[in-house]
Amino acid sequence: MPVTRARAGTARRAHSHHDAPDTAAAFRRLAVLPDGPRHDRLRDEIVRAWMPMATRLARRYRDRGESLEDLVQVAHLGLVKAVHRYDPDRGCAFESYAVPTIVGEVKRHFRDHLWGVHVPRRVQELRNRVRVARQELGQGLGGREPTVEEIAERARLTPDEVRTGLEAMDSFTVLSLDAEIAGTEEGTALVDTLGRQESGFDRVVDRESVRCRLRELPERERYILYLRFFRGMTQSGIAERVGVSQMHVSRLLDRTCSRLREQVVGRGAG
Repeated sequence: MPVTRARAGTARRAHSHHDAPDTAAAFRRLAVLPDGPRHDRLRDEIVRAWMPMATRLARRYRDRGESLEDLVQVAHLGLVKAVHRYDPDRGCAFESYAVPTIVGEVKRHFRDHLWGVHVPRRVQELRNRVRVARQELGQGLGGREPTVEEIAERARLTPDEVRTGLEAMDSFTVLSLDAEIAGTEEGTALVDTLGRQESGFDRVVDRESVRCRLRELPERERYILYLRFFRGMTQSGIAERVGVSQMHVSRLLDRTCSRLREQVVGRGAG
């Protein structure tokens, strides 16, 4: 039985996007099929059904120095990984599992292919803030380059952080964000066409990545995580509430967070 899209009304109730097909039944069939041609055909049908969503996610990252065609291929690779690894018995909708897997694949592509050397995320963020501050200051300095102190004040950074950001600007050598765009007015650079990064998107991806794993934790560990990270309670307060020692709470938090991090990052990096 081929994979088909759900009726419009059903799709709106079951999924958050118009390009999210209803493949729950197909995944259940796939889980019980033995390896072989039928299994491979059904898996390929599921992948094809979700390709529009993967393409939509890839379009978010266009105009950042990589062709849309290459980004779509990378997103499709992430989709294939998601279909291979998804387990419908975990109680998590495929869309919730696939989105962070696909987005993670695209982000790794940028990290691995567009930076001349490996640059930690914190340094990349410093570079972006320094670049924006320097550009904004340059508009009112009559062509003079702003000083480190001026950039630090504008970007609300320390001088040392500004120097680190300036050094990182030489690492992103494959594509210059300051390069002029052909066919535009003189002085128009690629950076002028880019929007600011929305940190809220990353938070959504992080939450969806860990949501399924949280459901699998024992009830007491979920409760302790809730008290610590959602209620803001101290470890000693949690220990008194749960009836264990503060040291035991500390060990539980460390062990649980480490396991969640390993499960999420480990599966996303394969």
